[in-house]
Amino acid sequence: MIRPRLQRRLWRHHLPLLLISFASVAALYGTREAGDVITRASFATAYPAMALLATTLLIGPWNLIRKRTNPISADLRRDIGIWAAILSIVHTSVGQFVHLRGRPWLYYVYGPQEHHTGIRHDLFGLANYTGAFSTLILIALFATSNDWSLRKLHTRQWKQLQRSNYAVFGLAGIHAFAYQVGVEKQRLPFVITVAVCVVIALAFQLAGVVMTRRLAAARMRRYA
Repeated sequence: MIRPRLQRRLWRHHLPLLLISFASVAALYGTREAGDVITRASFATAYPAMALLATTLLIGPWNLIRKRTNPISADLRRDIGIWAAILSIVHTSVGQFVHLRGRPWLYYVYGPQEHHTGIRHDLFGLANYTGAFSTLILIALFATSNDWSLRKLHTRQWKQLQRSNYAVFGLAGIHAFAYQVGVEKQRLPFVITVAVCVVIALAFQLAGVVMTRRLAAARMRRYA
């Protein structure tokens, strides 16, 4: 038997997120006339993943703007994060085979035919390392986005781990811009899409900081 809370989440959150994710990926996949399945799949999963990541950063500040208390764990934010992780993991896994077929290690180290040796320190390396680190952190968040982990880690440790979502988004943003501008020379509308995600997320986070300080100041005046 599925518990009532999980059943509600499946119908209210996961099913809509599944449909939105599928529709977005399918639409973006269709925009790429050139390229094989791997190239098009990597492209099509990147932007929905970025948008969902940005959305996870909007919910907390939006609650503060509406003067609502932020719970330790909100089901909606958790479920959006789960789908952001799913798409990000798929994107990263597929993306390892786009540019260097059969040699994914060359995303991170220089090959024997290149001018440098060792760890990549060019723009291509920056794009790949930030993407990989972002996904690794996201896997940890995905694995602990459940009530069992919350109980085992306790509130403080669990919340500290979940706050690494800020690092995930920052690394993903660097990864996206590095690939768009320096590696693939992506079309302007897609660059703008990522820029809008970043700007909106930053604006909401700034608004959240302002509201938190105002609420703290109001509490201090109340008890002064």
